[in-house]
Amino acid sequence: MRIVAQRVSRAAVSVGGRVIGRIGRGLCVLAGVAPEDTEADARKLAQKTANLRIFGSSSDIEDNGRMNHSLLDISGAVLAVSQFTLFADCKKGRRPSFAGAAPPELGMEIYGCFVRCLEELGVEVACGEFGAVMKLEMTNEGPVTIIMDSGDL
Repeated sequence: MRIVAQRVSRAAVSVGGRVIGRIGRGLCVLAGVAPEDTEADARKLAQKTANLRIFGSSSDIEDNGRMNHSLLDISGAVLAVSQFTLFADCKKGRRPSFAGAAPPELGMEIYGCFVRCLEELGVEVACGEFGAVMKLEMTNEGPVTIIMDSGDL
C-alpha cells in the first residue's frame, strides 16, 4: 500500500459538483493499493499516519518551526481519497500502465480497512468516493508532503 500524505489547513473532495468530504486542519491522504497488499499493511500505514510527527503546535512560535506533534496530538482529521494511479508505471511509451494497482474489489477492501483503522485510533475521517471521478481542493501547509509505502515500514 502506498500513501501520499499532505499536511493541510483545509481540504474537500467533490463528485459531480457536490462536496462529499471536507476537513479542517489535518492530512489529505491519497491511498493506493497493490495486488499483494493485506489488511496488515493498511493497519501499519494507519498507525504511522496517525502518529507521524509532522505538525507544529497551534502556535509555531512555541515549537521554533519544529514538527513535534502528530495528527492525534492536534486532534486533526484525515481526508482519505483512493488513488490507484499511485501505482502507475511510466517506463514504456507515453501512456501509463496501471497493472501494478490492485483490482477494484481488493482496493476497496484494503482502503476501507485503512479508513476504519484510522477511525479506531480516534481520527476523524472524511472520504472520497471509491472509483469515482473526484475533484480535490486543499490548502497544503508548508508545503509538507510525505510518501509512505507499507513495505518500507
